[in-house]
Amino acid sequence: MKLGLVGWRGMVGSVLVERMLAEKDFDHCTPFLFTTSQAGQASPYEWAANDTLLDAYDFNALMEMDALIVTQGSDYTQKVYEDLYQKGWQGYWIDAASHLRMDNRSEIVLDPINANLIKDAILSGTKTFVGGNCTVSLMLMAIDGLVRRDLVEWIIPMTYQAASGAGAKSMAELINQMGSIYQTKTQASPSENILAIEKQITHNMQSEERFPQSEFGVPLGGSLIPWIDSVKAPGLSKEEWKAEVETNKILGREASIGVDGLCVRVGTLRCHSQALTLKLKEDLSVSEVEEYLKEGNEWVRYVENSPEASKKYLTPASISGGLDIAVGRLRKLSVAPNMYSIFTVGDQLLWGAAEPLRRVLRLVLSEK
Repeated sequence: MKLGLVGWRGMVGSVLVERMLAEKDFDHCTPFLFTTSQAGQASPYEWAANDTLLDAYDFNALMEMDALIVTQGSDYTQKVYEDLYQKGWQGYWIDAASHLRMDNRSEIVLDPINANLIKDAILSGTKTFVGGNCTVSLMLMAIDGLVRRDLVEWIIPMTYQAASGAGAKSMAELINQMGSIYQTKTQASPSENILAIEKQITHNMQSEERFPQSEFGVPLGGSLIPWIDSVKAPGLSKEEWKAEVETNKILGREASIGVDGLCVRVGTLRCHSQALTLKLKEDLSVSEVEEYLKEGNEWVRYVENSPEASKKYLTPASISGGLDIAVGRLRKLSVAPNMYSIFTVGDQLLWGAAEPLRRVLRLVLSEK
């Protein structure tokens, strides 16, 4: 199989290539590197089949590929996808962007959760496979054991999403904001008390001239942003809208699970966290819910609901860079029957973005 990679320099693309090399995915296909801006330049990797980078807008070159993995973003997908298939291309389009997720020609891929649906789609001739929204994928990985038993009636997710979810430039801006905060502190005189230092930091944060905020438009370091993505409906962000529609498309359920909550950007570099309020269909003990969570997929790492374990193992700092999905803070809520709380953390650049793409490629190869 000839595999074209588009967007391999970006954050998701870089993580994807790293994982594909680690799992020896390129032993099963021939990779070609495409670029939107540096066509003709020397390829930086010996494992790529092409010595020079191919033009990602060259339809003749794209048509020669049996599959494309695209991590370039929705703008590229909108410019290329339709025209490529209209020209008669018969290959597989595997995409990280959101543009095609709810298209009826696509399957949202998260194979630990919906491998059977993916395999059925491949056998039925589906050619478009799209990675899901990062928080949706991480949430479903976390509560897999409950979903498999059809125990979930509805979910209210409250997300705490890292800067890297907004892209490399946004991640760099958070680092610069952190640097600005620290610089203000170091410029303070030894005699100044901490409240005086805080006042100066806050003053700087409230000034666009003093505090870098060209990407987010507002401070994130030392603050948070209680709105992510565009407006989908009055008072509802597109990021929040995705939760219910993508959850149920991934699960392929006729009787849908209600999912609705708030999405918040926080000042962490990597990993998305979520506080989940769940209404289950049965009145279960905490120990029963714990066992069902542990019976989910192999990447779930259950964390006991204690101060020590929660602070050590249920954080972005402890999870970043790995495939584990930490699940903890499980308890039964007092507000109504069958109500439970869970806190979960996962690396959104892995299960929330890159990992499902490389895994669906392997499924395509195995089913062909």
